[in-house]
Amino acid sequence: MILQMNDVANFLKKKGLHRIQYSELNLARLKDVEAGIKLISRKRKGGERFFVLIVPITENQFKQRIVIGDSEDKPESKVLW
Repeated sequence: MILQMNDVANFLKKKGLHRIQYSELNLARLKDVEAGIKLISRKRKGGERFFVLIVPITENQFKQRIVIGDSEDKPESKVLW
């Protein structure tokens, strides 16, 4: 089975997350998401690239973001938030 980017997107969607996440994750939910993504990463074959970065930020920090160029809703983007 070839790991596809949609595997991560579908997993996050099942957990109620979106590309831009506005709600807070409690510690238990964060650990559940982390474990699920680790399981998905184990499916990759040698040489396949897989990188997920979880960065906790406050709502205030998110509101202060600076977007240059296209909006975050760009469907062909390869970044999952």
